[in-house]
Amino acid sequence: MTQVTDTGQGPAHLMFAADRASRGLGMELLRAGDGTAAVRMTVTAEMVNGHGTAHGGYLFLLADTAFACACNSHGPVTVAAGADITFVAPAREGDVLVAVAEERTRFGRSGIYDVTVLRDEQVIAEFRGRSRTIGDRGLPGRKETP
Repeated sequence: MTQVTDTGQGPAHLMFAADRASRGLGMELLRAGDGTAAVRMTVTAEMVNGHGTAHGGYLFLLADTAFACACNSHGPVTVAAGADITFVAPAREGDVLVAVAEERTRFGRSGIYDVTVLRDEQVIAEFRGRSRTIGDRGLPGRKETP
């Protein structure tokens, strides 16, 4: 069952708890706060492509989830403005992957975050996300910010 390992109750934790897409794939939020996050996922048979490797879309989704948790750790609702990924090595069924996100900079309502997807110590993919803060919309109990 999917769970939040870090028992914190910050904005990223609340967002992840409501993220049915990520949790439905078995992702686990390991930690989030201060512009960082780590999310774990095991590659299942349903995530493998015709070459016997993890489909790149699932690797992107894992990295994007860590990115979302990191950029939402500050509080205001923040969304992706864009992102790209470079696949470095294949992942296979049964691999346990961890996406580690780190804030590089925030300026105005924008931010840049790097995410490394790892299997043990091996880099599987590198992701760069660009964020945009939109206010407090979208989360229960939050007032809308103009």
